[in-house]
Amino acid sequence: MSAAGRSASFRRVGGKGDRPTVENRWWVDQGKEARGGVPAERPPPQFGRVFFRSGDGFEQERARLRLTDSNLKWLEEASPPANAWAYVQVLTSERTNPTRVDRVKAALKLPPGGRGVLVDSGVSLRAIMTGSPPGERLLELRLGEDSSLDVWVHGEWVRESFFRGFDDALRRAPALVREYLTTERGASIA
Repeated sequence: MSAAGRSASFRRVGGKGDRPTVENRWWVDQGKEARGGVPAERPPPQFGRVFFRSGDGFEQERARLRLTDSNLKWLEEASPPANAWAYVQVLTSERTNPTRVDRVKAALKLPPGGRGVLVDSGVSLRAIMTGSPPGERLLELRLGEDSSLDVWVHGEWVRESFFRGFDDALRRAPALVREYLTTERGASIA
């Protein structure tokens, strides 16, 4: 098609010069007033200021280590004897049904020399277990409406599983407890 045959209503596109730059896009806020290009004075943001400040200095690795340390601290504080469970009630006003606590103890068998702590917050029950030597292999099972399992071997997080609820967790978790607390599963290759 010749230049004379082109439609006058469409402009030619495709070259580098036909696209607007960031400076001339009205929707890009550059912190300048509309006239004169002088930086605009803005008041400090009211909404979200606290939320975004809460993430300052967050270190994912440190948080992961502190979570593992938290479980170890529960074990140290409750000080269960070998081959036994300890029970800690976090809130005096709320408590898990004692029948459920007994079901958890019956379903989750500790390995020889193992120790366990049941941390009861009323809404959920956390079963924190370790084999022998204590703390080398650590397993946390959160039982409640949203049930999950986390496993650490030599301080390294090696497994996370989710369950549909309390009953599903009690049905599936015992095999994972045996797998991670009585075998070399999750050990480093190196």
